[in-house]
Amino acid sequence: MADRKEKLFSEFQAPTKQEWIDKINVDLKGADYEKKMVWRTNEGFNMQPFYQREDIKDLASVNSLPGQFPYVRGNKKDNNVWYVRQNIVVECPKAANEKALDILNKGVNSLGFCIPAEMVTQENIETLLKDICPQAIELNFNTCLSKCVELAKILVEVFTAKGCDLKECVGSINFDPIQKILKAGKDASKLIATGAELINSIVALPKYRCLAVNSLALVNAGAFCYQELGYALAWGNEYLQQMVDGGISADVAAKKIKFNMGVGGNYFMEIAKFRAGRMLWAHIVDAYKPQCQHKDVCKNATEEGECRCACKMNVCATTTTFNQTLFDSYVNLLRSQTESMSAALANVDSIVVTPFDKPYENPTDFSERIARNQQLLLKEEAHFDKIVDVAGGSYFVETLTEALAQQAWKLFLEVEENGGMLKAALEGKVQETINATNATRHANAAKRKEFMLGTNQFPNFTEKSEGKTALACQCPCQCKCGEETGIPALNFDRLSSDFEALRLATESAQKQPVAFMLTIGNLAMRQARAQFSCNFLAAAGYKVVDNLGFTTVEEGIEAAMKANADIVVLCSSDDEYAEYAIPTFKALNGRALFIVAGAPACMEDLQKEGIENFIHVRSNQLETLKKYNESLGIK
Repeated sequence: MADRKEKLFSEFQAPTKQEWIDKINVDLKGADYEKKMVWRTNEGFNMQPFYQREDIKDLASVNSLPGQFPYVRGNKKDNNVWYVRQNIVVECPKAANEKALDILNKGVNSLGFCIPAEMVTQENIETLLKDICPQAIELNFNTCLSKCVELAKILVEVFTAKGCDLKECVGSINFDPIQKILKAGKDASKLIATGAELINSIVALPKYRCLAVNSLALVNAGAFCYQELGYALAWGNEYLQQMVDGGISADVAAKKIKFNMGVGGNYFMEIAKFRAGRMLWAHIVDAYKPQCQHKDVCKNATEEGECRCACKMNVCATTTTFNQTLFDSYVNLLRSQTESMSAALANVDSIVVTPFDKPYENPTDFSERIARNQQLLLKEEAHFDKIVDVAGGSYFVETLTEALAQQAWKLFLEVEENGGMLKAALEGKVQETINATNATRHANAAKRKEFMLGTNQFPNFTEKSEGKTALACQCPCQCKCGEETGIPALNFDRLSSDFEALRLATESAQKQPVAFMLTIGNLAMRQARAQFSCNFLAAAGYKVVDNLGFTTVEEGIEAAMKANADIVVLCSSDDEYAEYAIPTFKALNGRALFIVAGAPACMEDLQKEGIENFIHVRSNQLETLKKYNESLGIK
């Protein structure tokens, strides 16, 4: 059989890379290869349209196996099982306990409790964990930074009282002073020293992590993949160095760090991000030479006694809120589904799917159930939990992983060379960089360079907000930790927020503006431009009226007036605008806002006749719609 296969393939000559490029250039018919085929990523590197075996032959990751240092292919060897996590805001310990017990019977095996500072008492924790077995599931706790040590001691007491095997309990305490600096602009740096005490407080819980790197905050503020990864590595290294300097051994400190990362909508880039993150973090920890305390029995220690287990990056991935929308909110399900797929295929340790209604309300039981089921679908129907590192060996993903790793490493070194993550956060450099990215992405969305389905592209023409308004970022813990400073904070304005404000303003107007498509002339062009114009204007909440076509300008104007049009959009071909635009403008005689769909060669001539409004693919959609709202008296 082997001989037959060898003979079969020997009959085919494998094309070289240049031969593929030559063939593509033929099909491009003179178009620029670099402009048409090369993906210029936001991460600062270019990706080619195709890859071959020769592109990955020198990559070290290709020769490694799952579960092997540097863990680019995952921490696990035999499966890809992850924790299905749901977070619960604790307003009443008893009610939170009842909810926890309920969802544990619905597929969840990881709980995240967000506990206000005043509720951190042994009695409340006992109530919260009543009938919950800490050995059977993962438990994660988030509370005020100043209460973390107290909470840790309470957990040890409660677990001991329950008769648990403390060595088998898995979970985390979310202690992260740097996040406080980034999100609130408060100087919480003095609290970092508490980290050593916190680690010592949970010595009895070896599988509990208590130093958190919440780079999810960066993703929710709009960060690119390389930015989240580069800063997350510097963030983790800051805590690792601080703990080592505080007398905690490197192996213990590394095993106490948990990365709570975000997942954005860039499908393959997100897969590469987690793979690259594990690889880079493994090398960072390895530089500290962590010594294995169980080298006599541990199979994952080196011959020199170095602890390879400490080099494993533990990641909880949460789907982002940055690209979630208030309008057409069910599209959020599509976004979070692909995001959770990226995380699962990248072999993370646990996943939180953000409910689709998070932008405008406290998630309902329905939205939380759907969010849980999104993960269960990946496990039970798609069997994503069965195979380790599905992406491994893919020419594209392996190359993307390497390229992203290089870019993130460059940012990591830049932060380290300038004093580390804490210094960068206190000086506001991280916030300024991410906020600049946020502004860039908002600007790109305004120009439709970054599409949001249902918002600036293919909006639902008939949808109303029905009283929905955007919720401000809320935290149940009114934490007083940290000193008030002039440090800038991250901007968490969602990508769709500008368009939502525009549409809500339109809804509050006395009359919904009517945009009438006056289609005339060339059939293909008028239909294409009418469709474009309808999508363009409906993003502001206007009622759009499309038409099959008119034989004369006068017929179209008459129909527009009968429809009580506030806006008339002339849709035709570039050549025919010279014939139709000026007569239409004059016949309309100021009775409605007049727009030409396109950017015809005769634009200057039309502008000389008083025609001011043109919409086309290069238009700034947001600014244009704001201008139209102002013309229509909508504020």
